[in-house]
Amino acid sequence: MTELKLPSIDYAALSPILIMLGTALLGVLVEALVPRRWRHVVQLTVALLAVLAALTMVVFNADERIITAGRALAIDGPTLFLQGAILVLAAMALLLIGDRSVERGGAFVAQAAVTAESADDRRQAEGRNGLTEVYPLTTFAIGGMLIFVAANDLLTMFIALEVFSLPLYLLCALARRRRLLSQEAAMKYFLLGAYASAFFLFGVALIYGFTSGVPGRSAGVDFATIDAAVGESPASPVLLFAGMALLSIGLLFKAAAAPFHVWTPDVYQGAPTPVTGFMAACTKVAAFGALLRVFHVAFADASWDFTPVLGAVAVLTMLVGAVLAVTQTDIKRLLAYSSIANAGYLLVGVLAPSRDGLSGTMFYLVAYGFSVLAAFAVVTLVRDSDGEATHLSRWAGLGRRSPFFAALFTFILLAFAGIPLTSGFTSKFAIFGPALDGGQAWLVIAGVLTSMVLAFPYLRVVVMMWLSEPGESTPTVTVPGGLTAAALMIGVLATLVLGVAPAPLLDLATGAAEFVR
Repeated sequence: MTELKLPSIDYAALSPILIMLGTALLGVLVEALVPRRWRHVVQLTVALLAVLAALTMVVFNADERIITAGRALAIDGPTLFLQGAILVLAAMALLLIGDRSVERGGAFVAQAAVTAESADDRRQAEGRNGLTEVYPLTTFAIGGMLIFVAANDLLTMFIALEVFSLPLYLLCALARRRRLLSQEAAMKYFLLGAYASAFFLFGVALIYGFTSGVPGRSAGVDFATIDAAVGESPASPVLLFAGMALLSIGLLFKAAAAPFHVWTPDVYQGAPTPVTGFMAACTKVAAFGALLRVFHVAFADASWDFTPVLGAVAVLTMLVGAVLAVTQTDIKRLLAYSSIANAGYLLVGVLAPSRDGLSGTMFYLVAYGFSVLAAFAVVTLVRDSDGEATHLSRWAGLGRRSPFFAALFTFILLAFAGIPLTSGFTSKFAIFGPALDGGQAWLVIAGVLTSMVLAFPYLRVVVMMWLSEPGESTPTVTVPGGLTAAALMIGVLATLVLGVAPAPLLDLATGAAEFVR
């Protein structure tokens, strides 16, 4: 009789993941057991404390470099850096999600099953407290993201992908106002996400077939086996290239890279704005964390084959994001195409064949996350009696009506444009420099040219806010509650500090830029 040997598990190393998933389950119990009037405070407090506890454990594990849980999870420098980034940005997003002073009752629908545009829907939009199921859904998504950046095999990565994707599909459908637009966005995201997941899983199957027959190794989808197979497998390389292509589709979909970006503008526009900010910041960190691990660990020896293809995707992504951003008339769709263009810039960092490229990409993810959350915090404040005023024509003259918030949004837009003394400039420098040193000058040239194009829609918004006269349709800027104000100021200060004094975070990213194998 064969003795069953269980894999060793380092629970301390996995504690951030366990804390977030445990808190998500606790949130489900809170929904069942806590009286309705107390649920919002309890759920928000529990979620924020859990994020703080998980972040504390990430710091505690800072020197950990192990592969655990049966080689399913790798706890190393990039894992811990990206987990810390996800948790910090998620805390900001939770502040936006939890604020109920900007809009009475919060940004979320009071009853998810209410028929859109019905009399009941109009009544709930007038101020009934929003549902609190958003908190366990958000903490489930955060837990999935923490697993995603730590996954050391493709099956674990796929499970993590579903764990954080499914809650996001639901969260996108829960906007208090414009319910049909919100539900349409969620349906598009779900259907396209399901196809992307199917491509990813089919790619896993092809890679498994490619790893069979490696001398001294059994077939598998862990990254060490894949890395060995790239150099030694007798199987047809068609399996490898097809598998890499299908895996890339699943990952590039989450990263919002062209041509897999088509969901992004509709979902960003239709989802509740705090959820949009959460996706723009945290999902991008998770997606690029997985891309970095897959292509720097599993397929590192095939870089000669995938670099030209991913480089073409990066250029296409930058072009699509920059050119189509010029044509947008809605601020949330403009930020969506900005996010697409930034995915292209991040791909330049992914393809930079050096440790500096890895650290620069991780720095960029953090800097962009702070800025984009601050941007969406301002979007939640510009509103009228019908909710958020997101059409760009409504922002004309906003600098005269509310100069302070217009100035903050101007600073954020200048950071997106890459103006010096902002985090946007230092982050672009952090990825373009290593790419240039690594012989990827064509990607850097494309990045610089598209950055110049992308500056136009940002500056157009700035000109509209400051040089146009406010009209009758110009909305007011709501005085933010404490939670939204905290998230906004954290984002703005981080954007300034990372532009003026980026060295501490860059040094931290450089020290963390080494994978265990």
